Amino acid sequence: MSQADPARTEHAPWVPVGASGRPLPAWARNATLGVFVHWGAYSVPAWAERSGALGDHPDEDWFAHTSYAEWYANTIRIEGSPASVHHTREHAGRPYLAFLEEWRAESYDPAEWAGLFRALGADYVVPTTKHHDGITLWDAPGAASTALAGGPGRDLIGPLADAVRAEGMRFGVYYSGGLDWSFADTRPHTSNEHIEQFRPKGADYHAYAARQLRDLIERYHPDVLWNDIEWPDAGKAPGDDSLDELIRSYRSAVPEGIVNDRWGLDVWDYRTSEYEAGNANESAPGWEHCRGLGLSFGYNSAEPASDTLSPRELAGLYADIVSRGGRLLLNVGPTAAGEIPPVQRRTLEGVAGWITALKPRTIGRGPVTAHDIEVTGAAWWRAWSTSDGIVVIVDDPGASARCRSGRPVTVVPLPTG
Repeated sequence: MSQADPARTEHAPWVPVGASGRPLPAWARNATLGVFVHWGAYSVPAWAERSGALGDHPDEDWFAHTSYAEWYANTIRIEGSPASVHHTREHAGRPYLAFLEEWRAESYDPAEWAGLFRALGADYVVPTTKHHDGITLWDAPGAASTALAGGPGRDLIGPLADAVRAEGMRFGVYYSGGLDWSFADTRPHTSNEHIEQFRPKGADYHAYAARQLRDLIERYHPDVLWNDIEWPDAGKAPGDDSLDELIRSYRSAVPEGIVNDRWGLDVWDYRTSEYEAGNANESAPGWEHCRGLGLSFGYNSAEPASDTLSPRELAGLYADIVSRGGRLLLNVGPTAAGEIPPVQRRTLEGVAGWITALKPRTIGRGPVTAHDIEVTGAAWWRAWSTSDGIVVIVDDPGASARCRSGRPVTVVPLPTG
């Protein structure tokens, strides 16, 4: 349940601001749902140990036993890890880049993806353009390995950008500025401390990454700039080629664009959390929580259906995040062919009608408190305020709620599926 001034009885919308004090643009303030897409050469082996969610395990155990299939190129290099054993047994230990040639994307239909995401009620879509393996999904300047030169043989980002915008959604880009295993042949990462010690920090990698990020901005004018892990330290000092200047040029090119918080500098418009990690970033409105439908971002063929959120579980997660002033960035992990796995599709289609019916009641939302609301007949509930009254999500269709100040209350039960 949201926390606020106990005396509050009238509607007061959240007004999120970034590190510089810049308010989030209206579209981002009213957005509640984005779709993350992790797709790459790692979708060919499509394997990770079923080990639990990020944040549930000690740092020293997570990297060798990660449930993130998109980290396959790192995990198979950790001696004795389950992924290393699997890779030797199933793929004869061949080089990771062999998967780039095997990745064909033969069933990729960006218009179909966009239609599915729009039917879910998504406000924006953010695909990976370069993950930590360094393989880019567009013709990135200077990249050694790209989807165009590899198996797919084409730009995978531009067609999705066009399809997403044709459906009326915003389009963003994910870029791994903090890690690139193709740029520097580091030993496998086994802890967060190891990442901090060995991530590429020099001027050469800053120039490389900044050039690619500028190209993404010029080509696709992304509404969301989603960097991961960090940014090379050489780019953090003031100057014409600095990260600050890069962000300023982005804001000039895309005035309503927003920037996440994983840069190592306070250039962010909003904070992020991920599974059970980064929960402290959920304290001020405007934050974004990212997670997969299951326990991986990249497609993991070893993951049982029981690890995938049901429509009801996803609805509860969405309501909790909305009630606390956040947005959900929900990940789908397509197969190497480019298909949304049936187990993921079932959840998306199963909750779509519930979310789209609720979406109009999330516009201009603000907090409510226990003082504002009395709920009976529900073991679990979440609530928020709108200009038209108070919305209460309950776990029991027989539950009821009233506002002590007399404001109208709309009670919405979670879906049964």
